[in-house]
Amino acid sequence: MNKIVTFIKNTFDNNDFIPLHEPNFMGNEKKYLNDCIDSTYVSSVGKYVDEFEVKLASYTGAKYAIATSNGTSALHVALKLLDVNEKCEVLTQALSFVATVNAITYCNARPIFIDVSKRTMGLSPKKLLKFLEKHTFMNENAQCINKLTKKVIKACIPMHTFGHPCEIDKIVDICDKFNIDVIEDAAESLGSFYKNKHTGTFGKVGVFSFNGNKIITTGGGGMIVTDDEGIAKRAKHLTTTAKIPHKWEYIHDELGFNYRMPNINAALGVAQLETLKRYLYKKRELTFKYSQFFKDKNLIFVQEPKDSKSNYWLQTIILKDKKQRDKFLEITNTNGVMTRPIWKLLNSLEMYENCQCDSLKNSKWFEKRVVNIPSSAIC
Repeated sequence: MNKIVTFIKNTFDNNDFIPLHEPNFMGNEKKYLNDCIDSTYVSSVGKYVDEFEVKLASYTGAKYAIATSNGTSALHVALKLLDVNEKCEVLTQALSFVATVNAITYCNARPIFIDVSKRTMGLSPKKLLKFLEKHTFMNENAQCINKLTKKVIKACIPMHTFGHPCEIDKIVDICDKFNIDVIEDAAESLGSFYKNKHTGTFGKVGVFSFNGNKIITTGGGGMIVTDDEGIAKRAKHLTTTAKIPHKWEYIHDELGFNYRMPNINAALGVAQLETLKRYLYKKRELTFKYSQFFKDKNLIFVQEPKDSKSNYWLQTIILKDKKQRDKFLEITNTNGVMTRPIWKLLNSLEMYENCQCDSLKNSKWFEKRVVNIPSSAIC
């Protein structure tokens, strides 16, 4: 393990502290931020918000993009757009960041946890189909009903873990058969493609995050993408406090949310998008270095799944067992190399421990073994 610490320090040419993933500002960030400040439009209205939405939609291939204050707010609104409420349940994976399931709970709906695939670390189509065939039925209104709770299973949120695409086409096909809407949690996968199509554009709605540790950052921010014009218009309306446009009156026609992305954040996003192609190239250079180094080591270095082109947001290794994992975490962090385990399974958290789930066999296996290692692009 000391050889790994030495290799990482040499790779990043840093003998002090190496963070897990830090932002990189190598373009027009300062120029656009200064322009935004000079314009005085630093809040939720301004040219950079519009430009960021247009350019993000163009890059991903989505017809519409709606900027939000963060990725969690984007997930929350996406669920509201699909009428998820207290009468509904939502399928998702237990191996995910807590924001995924928190957004479901904000709508007073309940999550159901489905296992992930060993190939992708994302939601398993096989386990999804097995659960639906065994535990649900279709009622006279063509709604998918949970036999146990008698509630409508309204949506499914698969997640592209660490930027590696899940088998999203199979998931969408299965959900279509059961009349379940798909919201893609693509928070970590900007720049990732599955079968030459960008992640986030397979489901009815997709969601991205631009937190400070993501592949590009706006400081804090998120984006909803969709090909449905009606959903896009309503997303803009809901995230703008459901305010009806008027020259001076304050008229709101429903419960809305102040989830708009400030113009100053969008200015940062526009500049970051301009350098994304180069940044992704540098990320893949780092991946190659790691893959060559770990070839003869007694652990697994995670690479992009079949039919995928990953952004390699977080570089990932899989150790032999929890004991080896904990030892690795102790040695690396003690020696100034920031590493982190994968998340605790969401069904093990106190507020979600009574939620329905399948065996989660693969999720439990990953939880004991997966570690993220320094992943910043070297530019």
